Amino acid sequence: MGTPTQKKQGSQWKLLDCVSGLLFAAVFVFLVLVYTPLGDSFAASGRQSLALTIRDSKGREKILTAIEHGHPLEQCPQELEDHMPCEDPKRARFFSKDRNYYRERHCPPPSEKLLCLISPPKDYKSPVPWPESLHKIWYSNMPHSKIAERKGHQGWMKEQGSYFVFPGGGTMFTDGARQYIEKLETILPLNDGSMRTALDIGSGVASFGGYMLEKDVLTISFAPRDSHKAQIQFALERGIPAFVAMLGTHRLPFPSFGFDLAHCSRCLISFPSYNGSYFLEVDRLIRPGGYFVLSGPPVQWPKQESEWRSLQGLASNMCYQLLSVEGNTAIWQKPLNHSCLMKHKNAQVQLCNRKDDPNASWYVPLKSCVSRLPVSAKKAIPEDLTVPKWPKRLTYPTKRLSVVPHGDKAVLFQADIHRWERRVRFYKKALGLALGTSRTRNVMDMNAIFGGFAAALIGDPVWVMNVVPSSSLNTLPVIYDRGLVGVTHDWCEAFSTYPRTYDLIHVVDLKSLIMDRTGEKNRCSLVDVILEMDRILRPDGMVVIRDTPDTLEKLSKMMPAVRWTSNIYNSDIESSGKEKLLVANKSFWTPTA
Repeated sequence: MGTPTQKKQGSQWKLLDCVSGLLFAAVFVFLVLVYTPLGDSFAASGRQSLALTIRDSKGREKILTAIEHGHPLEQCPQELEDHMPCEDPKRARFFSKDRNYYRERHCPPPSEKLLCLISPPKDYKSPVPWPESLHKIWYSNMPHSKIAERKGHQGWMKEQGSYFVFPGGGTMFTDGARQYIEKLETILPLNDGSMRTALDIGSGVASFGGYMLEKDVLTISFAPRDSHKAQIQFALERGIPAFVAMLGTHRLPFPSFGFDLAHCSRCLISFPSYNGSYFLEVDRLIRPGGYFVLSGPPVQWPKQESEWRSLQGLASNMCYQLLSVEGNTAIWQKPLNHSCLMKHKNAQVQLCNRKDDPNASWYVPLKSCVSRLPVSAKKAIPEDLTVPKWPKRLTYPTKRLSVVPHGDKAVLFQADIHRWERRVRFYKKALGLALGTSRTRNVMDMNAIFGGFAAALIGDPVWVMNVVPSSSLNTLPVIYDRGLVGVTHDWCEAFSTYPRTYDLIHVVDLKSLIMDRTGEKNRCSLVDVILEMDRILRPDGMVVIRDTPDTLEKLSKMMPAVRWTSNIYNSDIESSGKEKLLVANKSFWTPTA
């Protein structure tokens, strides 16, 4: 039998063993949660539980009502400063990697939408003004060094003191985009106005698009949110038109036959794969007679001879003319019509069904067929989509105005041009908006219709992302025929861009963007749209909303909730009191610790 002292020591050892065991278990669980996917699953479930307890339908409605009455919103956690709701890597991990589906749009349900303000980085500064921003931006505005570390030797970008600087290089043009473009223009008509709109696929930090502006060619650069994290964010901070997108399983949100040029520099897309659906999607976007430039693999690339032959065969079957192959760069020209394709019918390449709408793109799956040119109602033959050279095409009444169901299309179009010229003059003189100044570079029109607002700004040092709501009349082809750019989007979902990427947001009839087709019910809340506008607007940015007096009064009550200051003004004379203007400024606030 042990002594009382031995019993006491035994009890102490048992207690120490228990404490040590619990500590070891805690450390083990911590390591599992931090370093394995299980931890992400637990975190996701935890966030979902929090969302359900705080944002259940009744709780969420209470919060929305409070915001509508101007109750101040708290800032989101600082780690969400670059949050993109529909391109969230934490959400993407639950979707298939087949064909990069996980990198496409996957939006949270209404119950999980954030009801807080996205914070800027702690040392955020007013962006470097254009055109200086083409060459350098503040490091503190997006302190992500991964691209500079990985691609600095290729001339993409480098860290230099308090700036990121952009030498203008790329993986396939390390000597600079300007020199690369000079080589292309020995084949492409870049100087006579026949080329105006371009698409840069897998663009990196968009130096190609930035330097194409010297040719008066407006390029939309796009790339997914991937391991480089901030490439499109860098592009927009530089003041270059850019958009987050992935060529995976769905059509891109652009209209058919809208681009004079499609460009891919080492975008690493296997164009012949999946029955050629990627190449066929690019074909859908290129204007008849337009061009496709592929620089990098598989063009005369070691160990990719088979794919290079397959791509050449596919392009030939689609009647594309190979204009040039120099080194690893190939240039094709698209045929003007379907006559060659019909003459040399090929089982592998067929025209799409006549019921297919080539302009339908919002969550529309990719097709393995050639998009048909629109057909003239009178002659039942494909329409000639030729437009005048730039800048005459800006005011040219394109044939694709036929989308307008009633009235004299040309008269309506000309009236829209003059209306927006008057309105923009009013904006500048009566409202004192910072248009035409270094303060404003990236502009968005949330409900663009014919792009009249953007057209009226053509002489200013801005670019405009024209957005045509997916629920409205699809006038995006008209916008592209004018030599402007934009996308289709549903404003009940988050836009595919990073936070703090636009200087000015303009919208006409904001409430119509959330209504169903009956015009009687809302598909989502105006609060969600205002919060999304706040997310993508730069600090000290401006918002101009043209709407009915009743709608603007409701919106003005929300302004304190998002830390905006606002005023309501009478509109120009033509509105006859039916419309007013709300002009708001997003405050430049510093996040708290």
